[in-house]
Amino acid sequence: MENKKTVVIGMSGGVDSSVSALLLKQQGYNVIGLFMNNWEEKDDCGVCTATEDYEDVRRVCDKIGIPYYSVNFAKEYMDRVFSTFLSEYKKGRTPNPDVLCNREIKFGPFLDYAKMMGADYIATGHYCKIENDGKNFYLKKAKDKSKDQSYFLNQLSQEQLSQVIFPLADIEKTEVRKIALENDLVNAKKKDSTGVCFIGERNFKNFLQQYLPAKKGDIVDLNGNVVGTHDGVLYYTLGQRKGLKIGGLSGGNGERWFVLEKDVKNNRLIVSQGEDDKLFSSSLIATEFNWIPVKPNQKTFDCFAKFRYRQPDQKVKVEILNDVVNVYFYEKQRAVTPGQYVVLYDENENCLGGGVIDKVIFDN
Repeated sequence: MENKKTVVIGMSGGVDSSVSALLLKQQGYNVIGLFMNNWEEKDDCGVCTATEDYEDVRRVCDKIGIPYYSVNFAKEYMDRVFSTFLSEYKKGRTPNPDVLCNREIKFGPFLDYAKMMGADYIATGHYCKIENDGKNFYLKKAKDKSKDQSYFLNQLSQEQLSQVIFPLADIEKTEVRKIALENDLVNAKKKDSTGVCFIGERNFKNFLQQYLPAKKGDIVDLNGNVVGTHDGVLYYTLGQRKGLKIGGLSGGNGERWFVLEKDVKNNRLIVSQGEDDKLFSSSLIATEFNWIPVKPNQKTFDCFAKFRYRQPDQKVKVEILNDVVNVYFYEKQRAVTPGQYVVLYDENENCLGGGVIDKVIFDN
C-alpha cells in the first residue's frame, strides 16, 4: 500500500482552518491538527480566548476524525513578532504584525515543529494559491478575491512556499461556510476574527497603553496653533479622524480634523481639516524587500501594488536600487503609512513580493 503524505495543519478554531483540515482528509492525506498558542493573556472579561479556540479545535478534529495537538510559541512570538511591533510603534510607525507572524511563526517554528512530527507538508486556512513550474514556486491570489490573503504572505521564501498547501485556494468563503454546515462542524457559523490577533476585540489604544505608557502632548494645526491635546502620538495613525476630541474652533472651516503627521521627536500630533490633498503621496521607498520567486532582472518595470490589506490594486512603476525599492504611483495615494508593507502583483495575479514602507514621498 502506498504511504499517505502527512500534512500538519495549523488550526485556529475558526471555520477556514477547520474546513481546510476536512478537505485535506477527503483528499487522502494523513492529517494532523496543530493549535498554536502564541499569546498568553486574558481579555477584558478575564477569559483566555485561546482556551475557547482550542476547545473548538478539539471538537472539530473529533468530528472529522483526525488527531490534534497544541504547541506553545508564546516566547517565540514575543521575541520575533511583538518586540518588533513595539519597537516600530516607538518610532512612530505603524507595523503589520500579521505579516511578521506568518514569516516568523507559522512558517518558522510551526513548520519546524511539524517536521519533527513527521510532516511532509504543512497547511493553513489562508485564501491564496501556490503554483510550481518545476523550478520556482509562485504565490497567487485566491479565487475569492474578497478574502485573498496573499498580502500577508509577501515575506515567504521559496523554501517555505515549497512546503505548504492552501486547501482554500479555489473555494469561495460562502462555499466554506456551506461545507462546514453540511458536515456539522461546531464552528460553521463562528464569526471571523478581526483585527490584530493578540488584541482581538479590545480597544487598541487601551491595549497599547499597557506596553507604551502615555505621554500627553499638543495637537497642532499646520500653522503650529495648538488645537487640542493628545494622549500619546504613538497611539494614532495617519489619516485617523476618530478619537481626536477636537471640537469646533473659531477660524476653522467646519470640516472634520484628521491626523496628518506624528512628530515623535517633539511629541506633537499634527492635524488638518477637510479632505484636502495633504495626505496624498506620489511615491515611497521600501526596504527589506522579499521577491517571489526571485529578484527581477529588469531594474524598472510597471506592475500593481497594495499599500494596505483589502485595497484595490494600484498601478505603479517600480525601480530596484541596491538595498531599497522605489515605488512611483500613477495616481496619488492617500495615507500611505511607514511601517506597513507595499506588496506587488503582476497582471496574472502573481504576488511578486513585498517590503516595508520606510519613507513616503510628497510633492511640494
